[in-house]
Amino acid sequence: MPRALVTGPTAGIGHSFAVQLAERGHDLVLVARDEQRLAQVADELRDRFGVDVEVLAADLADRDQLVRVEQRLADRSAPVDLLVNNAGFGLKGRFLDNDVAAETAMLDVLVTAVVRLMHAALGPMVERGHGQVLNVSSVAAFLPRGSYSAAKAYVNKLGEWAAAEYAPHGVTVTTLCPGFVRTEFHERMQVGQDSAPDFLWLDADDLVRTALADLEQGKVYSIPSARYKVITGAARLVPRGVLQRFQSLGRK
Repeated sequence: MPRALVTGPTAGIGHSFAVQLAERGHDLVLVARDEQRLAQVADELRDRFGVDVEVLAADLADRDQLVRVEQRLADRSAPVDLLVNNAGFGLKGRFLDNDVAAETAMLDVLVTAVVRLMHAALGPMVERGHGQVLNVSSVAAFLPRGSYSAAKAYVNKLGEWAAAEYAPHGVTVTTLCPGFVRTEFHERMQVGQDSAPDFLWLDADDLVRTALADLEQGKVYSIPSARYKVITGAARLVPRGVLQRFQSLGRK
């Protein structure tokens, strides 16, 4: 059976990835901070789908704990065929309203962990001549929305480059750019679902289904729904000063 490693699988988009991959017959390695919730999700997936599920409790903002996840990805004896870099969080306040330690922790999870886990996974994948990486970015990457936007823009450019670099070696790299999704993500930021117009909200299961289809087709970007394709396209044309006026969207 193919094996997938998913970060942040205990809720939201990450949980949907874990469920849908298990449903497709993937064995799983699940990575998150909360060991109890990890165990619950693992039991659920084993019972429902009969797949093998490993759990690896790790805080990706902690470099020592991150190394353990890298080592698992680099293990040639039990290879990982698909890496889903999904773990992440956002900060409600603007840059100077946030503690710099919180800003740095966010950068560690959104950028440093993605880079290091990709590096650990790609080596064995290139050696085998096949593999897949799916990085969860954001539509925010196309917009001027502070340090979160900047971090996701880095993920976009890294994924875009890696897709071209490693395609000749049989490795697919797809970058998923969701918009607003009904998950715990915004609850943790303490913002309500009235913080953005209703038509902008997406369903996590539909989003993941589309992302996995785009990954199988070898697409460089997966941008869900026609409305977000229009938004990301328009963002390339609209002056930055105009876009900046909307940076509070989703933070109320």
